[in-house]
Amino acid sequence: MSSSSSALQAAPEAELPRPAAHIIKSDAEAIEIAHRVAAELAKEAAQRDRERRLPRAELDLFSQSGLWGITVPKEYGGAFVSNATLAEVISIISEADPSIGQVPQNHLYMVEGIRLDGSEFQKRFFFDLVLKGVRFGNAFSEIGTRSVADVQTRLTPTQGGYTLSGKKFYSSGALLADWVPVVAKDERDNTVVAFVQKDAPGLTIIDDWSSFGQRTTASGTTLLDKIFVPSEYVLPHHLAFDNPTAMGPVAQIIQAAVDTGIARAALKDTLHFVRNHTRPWIDTDLEHGYEDPLSLRDIGDLQIRQHATEALLARAGKFIDKAQVEPNEDTVAAASIAVAEAKVLSTETALLAGSKLFELAGTRSTLGEFNLDRHWRNARTHTLHDPVRWKYYAVGNYALNGINPPRHPWI
Repeated sequence: MSSSSSALQAAPEAELPRPAAHIIKSDAEAIEIAHRVAAELAKEAAQRDRERRLPRAELDLFSQSGLWGITVPKEYGGAFVSNATLAEVISIISEADPSIGQVPQNHLYMVEGIRLDGSEFQKRFFFDLVLKGVRFGNAFSEIGTRSVADVQTRLTPTQGGYTLSGKKFYSSGALLADWVPVVAKDERDNTVVAFVQKDAPGLTIIDDWSSFGQRTTASGTTLLDKIFVPSEYVLPHHLAFDNPTAMGPVAQIIQAAVDTGIARAALKDTLHFVRNHTRPWIDTDLEHGYEDPLSLRDIGDLQIRQHATEALLARAGKFIDKAQVEPNEDTVAAASIAVAEAKVLSTETALLAGSKLFELAGTRSTLGEFNLDRHWRNARTHTLHDPVRWKYYAVGNYALNGINPPRHPWI
């Protein structure tokens, strides 16, 4: 290890931003802890959304539970849970509060990126931090460029490392992170990720996220002004897509899991409101709204769609597991397609459940005191991450013509 590398040792516990996190050892423990954490996160989720209050204490609870470290490989001390378990954990948290469920998606994405293409030093250094509860944010996307894949942020060689300059948006979780991984282009125009510590000179994170949904993700602007980045903190991220890997499917199953959780929450509130508040329509002799046969039909439809969504999500996880163990063109394409199917249904179910809630619950359900519109707002906002119309295309082209989908983080 070089002298610069030996100086870059994982911070001792006394220097961590919070007490060291619990380390989860199994899939079953991850699910059990997710349910316990979600019960706490749900308590003030509606109020946080209404007030646009950032979940600082709640995020500490979430990360220190150990759930942010469950995909660290076993040889580095983690549980390396199945992807079905990963998706279920995220959907459980997102049912409680989807803004909080969204925040670790890029953290988990980078854990997979390090697993795939990190140096041995990077794996030991960053996985150690992750297991101790250190949080990665993100500064990936830019606005005003030709497409989402058009990256203008640059990493330029300098004495002892690089300088990093650019401007990012949609920086979910960066404001409350300890490290901010930044997607940039290097001097060879390769896509890399530079890991920047939160207090690095030249890093400015602005809380200017004003969307009507996912209000407390702090997904606003990140400014990067000639930040020095040691060479050891630069990951050759292009390799994850130059070669067949499960990088894209891992990114996408987390997205689908957030939407699955939103759908669960909307359906749960629909059932509660119809059961307790909704009146029968005047053209019936019924005593209660929950006896309305037309409402029962629609609720049955929502329940079936929700179960189908969850089944496709779990199925996709199995395909990703196989692609991680046997990465090749065929297994990675199959995983991408399986996740695309889950992403389509999770998107459509979340949006439908968020809308049907009001149709079935009635006018009273729109009152501000209930804040039930947050489900549809959250679903509409989060599902814009990547258009499902292109998922249909990918699935159809694969099924009919045997054409594999492209390899990138959005498929």
